[in-house]
Amino acid sequence: MSKIAVVRTGGKQYVVKAKDAIKVEKLGTNVGDQLDLEVLLMAEDDGSKVEVGQPTLTAKAKAKVLEQGRAKKIRVVHYKSKTRQHKVYGHRQPFTKLEIQSL
Repeated sequence: MSKIAVVRTGGKQYVVKAKDAIKVEKLGTNVGDQLDLEVLLMAEDDGSKVEVGQPTLTAKAKAKVLEQGRAKKIRVVHYKSKTRQHKVYGHRQPFTKLEIQSL
């Protein structure tokens, strides 16, 4: 059986297993760096042996930075009816891709 964990980074929580790749909010790191992520909960894959932190566990999840990038562009439209006012602009959210090495 494998372990699953809930880790926190960038103000968000992610459910991960070993060897998972996840995209998180941009971190100020370089490609190839090793990180330790806070573990909030750890359990076996079938739901047995659940450990819940108060607020975190002493265990850390090891992660490796695979990529720094920007997501696909989205279009944002602000429109006011009856006044011929509209404004269109785009946004690309920066992200960091992490691979979970071990839990």
